[in-house]
Amino acid sequence: MNETLIPFKEMCARFDVTPRTLRYYEYIELLAPQKQGRARFYGPRESARLTLILRGRHFGFSLEEIRQWLLIYDQKGTRPQLEAWLELADRRLAALAEEEAELARRIADLRALRAASAEELSRLP
Repeated sequence: MNETLIPFKEMCARFDVTPRTLRYYEYIELLAPQKQGRARFYGPRESARLTLILRGRHFGFSLEEIRQWLLIYDQKGTRPQLEAWLELADRRLAALAEEEAELARRIADLRALRAASAEELSRLP
């Protein structure tokens, strides 16, 4: 066997994912490990794809968005994939900015309510 292949258990440990997660990514065809009997082995392509999947999940992209983005590379190559990535990143940044603004409003509201409650408490005997 080629020494660049990583067994299933080691892949889980290396990327800090559960076996269930790795099997799920295979089930939804985000990963395609080599199989020998029931054993699964992951090459450099699968390691790179898992890195991208986990990075995408970290930034809040859906698995379907990640799938479509990975398909662009498979079908059209690097340049179209990077162009698509910039568009995805811009959309996600806009969504995160909206979430940030909403969170700032909630924090301000909670601080105001807390301050009013503290003031009310200080007036009670």
